[in-house]
Amino acid sequence: MDIVSALTLLIVVMDPLGNIPLFLSILERVDVKRRKKVLFRELLIALAILLVFLFCGQYLLKIFSLSKESVGIAGAIVLFIIALRMIFPAKREWLEDLPDGEPFIVPLAIPFVAGPSALATLILISTREPERMMDWSIVVLLAWSVTAVTLMSSTFLYKLLRKRGIIAIERLMGMLLIAVSVEMFLTGLQPLLTKLTHVS
Repeated sequence: MDIVSALTLLIVVMDPLGNIPLFLSILERVDVKRRKKVLFRELLIALAILLVFLFCGQYLLKIFSLSKESVGIAGAIVLFIIALRMIFPAKREWLEDLPDGEPFIVPLAIPFVAGPSALATLILISTREPERMMDWSIVVLLAWSVTAVTLMSSTFLYKLLRKRGIIAIERLMGMLLIAVSVEMFLTGLQPLLTKLTHVS
């Protein structure tokens, strides 16, 4: 996977445009003067978590003795499920149970920015090509920068695109992610089919 493909995949998975309404809803509970500071703090926490999983994820897989093929197939399934949720979103009633005041780590940093799908993607790409950690670090920083700029401009973008525009873009990203997940599934399945062919 090249840098552009990995960057596109990570941005689609992090879904910054789709998170705009959620961020605006959560930040309404925060004092106006502190909203930008709180948002930037949560973004920095998310960046730290993303980098930790990028560099340590492969060691977690070694502990559980997982192969690259199984990780690739599992990652494809996770991405497929995430893509379906982007196209057919479920109600997030749990947001109503969040405590008042400033959010800390949950839910802005985790799971809105550094969510399960983003973390699984990082584990997947770092495990498949661990010798390219510098490239993947650049990918993380670029994807995070795009997400940060998008969310820091959330009020402006929401007024520009409106809810229907954001929903339309999120559905399109979901369709692209489905295609990517199918390709990843076939790529992970190919070595297993090759081994079975040689055995038979």
